[in-house]
Amino acid sequence: MGISKHPSIVTMPKAEKPYPSILAFLCRRFPAIPLDVWEKRISEGKVLDEKGQQITLGTEYAPLGRIFYFREVLTEPFIPFAEKILYIDDEILVACKPHFLPVTPGGRYVDECLLNRLRVSTGIEDLAPLHRIDRETAGIVLFSVNKKSRGLYGTLFMNGQVDKTYQALSACQPFQETASWDVENRIERGEPWFRMKEAPGRTNARSTINLMEVKGGRARFTLHPRTGKTHQLRIHMSGLGFGILNDRYYPELQAESEDNFDTPLQLVAQMLRFKDPLTGRSREFASERALLW
Repeated sequence: MGISKHPSIVTMPKAEKPYPSILAFLCRRFPAIPLDVWEKRISEGKVLDEKGQQITLGTEYAPLGRIFYFREVLTEPFIPFAEKILYIDDEILVACKPHFLPVTPGGRYVDECLLNRLRVSTGIEDLAPLHRIDRETAGIVLFSVNKKSRGLYGTLFMNGQVDKTYQALSACQPFQETASWDVENRIERGEPWFRMKEAPGRTNARSTINLMEVKGGRARFTLHPRTGKTHQLRIHMSGLGFGILNDRYYPELQAESEDNFDTPLQLVAQMLRFKDPLTGRSREFASERALLW
């Protein structure tokens, strides 16, 4: 069994009284984990509160309070591709993630994630990702090394002050050789829970998508997400009729199967640009990973 050495955190949202039990909340929040598993974890002292105290079945629900737990999986898949550290100093670490590797623990993955691999290779226990990219996506991920400056770098992403560039391939043949689209819509969680969907309401997802060239029945795009919603670029590309090559979620959900390492999603987080909040200098980091072009 794989057991994480580092706790995961979930925040109890605001709720109407009477509050649910913590056990009921955890079962709703993580529907794939059976009730008896949560009961066992709680009874074994593997679920903690913000003060590091063990939660019991009688512990009261606390809106906006945090729960710390240690992920467990019976069997963990091995991802046979290596990450690469592109840059590191006393404040940040920049890594290039391979396809199929999650940034943080999730689902069937505990040790096989970028965060825990980097903790082992660098010896830096306080590493924290400043943003996320999908498990299926490869490319640049920025980490904070120093807790004291973490908020400054995190604010860059929250305020949209990081210029992000992605590259993608689509097997859909465009009618033109070059074109550009500004896509704005609302994205919400859909069904099943891991798949997102377009929805009516206030816009929360914005992307600029540029068709760069067409060759051999494929089209290459440069993408600039202006916001950071889950699966945003995959949904926006699919909505334009240019589903990303090897996407198993969009436009149609494919049957569940093991990863095929020969057909990675053709989406790469190619570049990050931002003004360093400590030095004022412009920073730019680029991925070396290539698409199947």
